[in-house]
Amino acid sequence: MKGAFITGTDTGVGKTRIATALVEALVRDGLRVAVMKPVAAGATSTVDGLRNDDAVALIRASNVRAPYELVNPYCAELPASPHIALAKDGIIADLAYITRKAHELAEDADLLIVEGAGGWHAPLSDAHTLADVAAALDLPVLLVVGLRLGCLNHALLTAEAIERSGLEFAGWVANCVQPQFEHSRENIATLEQRLPAPLLDVVQHDAQAFILRGAVDALRSALGTRRETHAP
Repeated sequence: MKGAFITGTDTGVGKTRIATALVEALVRDGLRVAVMKPVAAGATSTVDGLRNDDAVALIRASNVRAPYELVNPYCAELPASPHIALAKDGIIADLAYITRKAHELAEDADLLIVEGAGGWHAPLSDAHTLADVAAALDLPVLLVVGLRLGCLNHALLTAEAIERSGLEFAGWVANCVQPQFEHSRENIATLEQRLPAPLLDVVQHDAQAFILRGAVDALRSALGTRRETHAP
């Protein structure tokens, strides 16, 4: 498979915002982009079954059509840590099953964009975390850093864990999650100096639309293709 696993420094740092924008940008570049939210905690009951807002947003951005159950194989109603939410519904997540579904999605796509749940080590069960899902899928990792107090420690610890997993740490996106965050530039500069992967993009808090050109080019590089440019 080719693509990326999107993780974050914490919950609520904008993983879905970045993941959907990345999918939309890749689609505009002419690529077939499949999406996956392997585990979702927090869903609404509909006539078609439980639906998670993040998974629905990813599906809307994608141009590779797939059933909801394939995109989001494990969905729990309770908005809590995945291991708590799944246990409440009597669900046991199977890494092999997630991997098979990911390969099904990737068959008709140039890239598969997978969004995690919570942070890197968010518990999935008594035995596994979301890091184990990332390892099973074996995709390059993009880290979303939510710029707020405490993000330096969270980002550095997450990066250390990603590298320890043996997966490729392809880059990170700085997401301004607050209208104003004092010393945001200094925080970004510190992370640029200390993180072992490149800063791909900075997304402003009030941005209604953004391109994520750096992240797009990084994934195109993984595919061995370059964006076509046209002279004016």
